[in-house]
Amino acid sequence: MRQFLRLPFTAVPYLGWIHACLAMVLAASIALVTAGLLVFWPTAIPAPLFVAAAWFLTGAVGLLRPARRAGLRLANGLLRTALPAPLRPRRFATAAWLLSWTVAGGALAAVSTVALAALGLPVVWFRGGGAVTFGSDLSVEPGAAGAWTLAAGAGALVAAVYCCAGYTVLMRRLAAQLLGPGLAERLAAAEAEADRAAARNQLARDLHDSIGHTLTASTIQAAVAKQAMESDPESARLAMEAIEGTSRAALEDLDRALGVLRGEPASTRPEPTLADLDALSDRIARTGTELAVELDGDPGSVPDAISREAYRIVQEGVTNALRHAPGAAIRVRLSVAGDRLHLRIVNGLVDAPGERAGGRGLTGVTERVRVLGGHASAGPEGGSEWALSASLPLHAPARS
Repeated sequence: MRQFLRLPFTAVPYLGWIHACLAMVLAASIALVTAGLLVFWPTAIPAPLFVAAAWFLTGAVGLLRPARRAGLRLANGLLRTALPAPLRPRRFATAAWLLSWTVAGGALAAVSTVALAALGLPVVWFRGGGAVTFGSDLSVEPGAAGAWTLAAGAGALVAAVYCCAGYTVLMRRLAAQLLGPGLAERLAAAEAEADRAAARNQLARDLHDSIGHTLTASTIQAAVAKQAMESDPESARLAMEAIEGTSRAALEDLDRALGVLRGEPASTRPEPTLADLDALSDRIARTGTELAVELDGDPGSVPDAISREAYRIVQEGVTNALRHAPGAAIRVRLSVAGDRLHLRIVNGLVDAPGERAGGRGLTGVTERVRVLGGHASAGPEGGSEWALSASLPLHAPARS
């Protein structure tokens, strides 16, 4: 109720009135064009023919490509809608919008005319009264007998304001239906949002795997360097060089991710694949952790997309081992058998078996494997080891 009473003191009805006035400008322009087109009509133009021709021309304007965009801008600006920019013309819906706009605008213009005429009644009363033609002849008496004109003028003004507010509400709803996105546009927007969400998830997984691995390895290398600083300066120097190299790689990964977020062209730097496992082994060896990699089959036969994801899975498994079981030996086995790639990362347990649950890394591994149509599992084995296993198809499954 309070909001209803506050309407005359907001911009809503007055912007709606301006919107209706623009409808009258459009209607007057179309009427002039219609009159110009019918000027050579051999006989007097019947009123129904003129109205029909004007309506037909109004609908034809709605079929033009810019009509929807112009109507939408006016609706967003004056009716305070928040409709997205159109992706394609909705010609017949826009034609219906123009026809509805001119009809509703004409009705509001008629109400405004009556309200303005009613506002003239108090003027006549102040001048001493007299006869007024207001639909029918009215007599405004001087003195107290004509004071009713004040209430009539104020009531007409308030009624006109609320009619403008009602016009605004009505046209907002019509704009959403006729100028807003159609089914095809909503589907396209949903698909685009799904693609953006998938890209963000992929980016988050890549950042977690690459940056998380680098920070974990750098932390362990820094600890090694600290311990060897006095007893073995050469080992400390090598550890510091390893930290420098891994940090530089992390900065490159971060720069590539930020470029994706900014919409910049894709980096030409190739993403690591199974062919880069030797470099990964070298980085891990510098932390003082034993890492054994066993290959069964030809990693070169693995498609690039699968190879990149497999590398990230191995990287995440090794990172988890470094983080949760520092110093424990790590074994990585890759097997190419038939049309599948099998991965297995095993390390000794240092912490309690249940402490790894719920991390983002294993969630990311599961998401990667699921997207590729494979399956993964992780958990303690035999009470003394932790194993991460994944099986990936080498080729996308055929679609029926």
